[in-house]
Amino acid sequence: MKYSILLLALVGSIAMSACDRQAVPVAVPVAVPGPAGATGATGATGAVTPTGATGATGATGTTGATGTEGAGGATGATGATGSAGGEGAKGDTGDTGKTGSTVVVVPKQ
Repeated sequence: MKYSILLLALVGSIAMSACDRQAVPVAVPVAVPGPAGATGATGATGAVTPTGATGATGATGTTGATGTEGAGGATGATGATGSAGGEGAKGDTGDTGKTGSTVVVVPKQ
């Protein structure tokens, strides 16, 4: 009995595969365009739109920041040497010294 079921399944599967049909391609007609029609009439000109109003003037901007202090200038060139001065006035002649004793100062020890 177990061989009969196995044999029946084998014969059934072979019979089913024998009935399998091949797919036949179907020809699809391709649309071919006809001749071109006449050109259409020119369209009407579009309406003119009026110009819009001018916008208001913008607000004044803020003042910019103060700039940094510039670098110091270079030292100037040395001036020319002045001309020699004139001779000074002569002083008065000194008084004659007094006659007397000589004083000697001795340092403290």
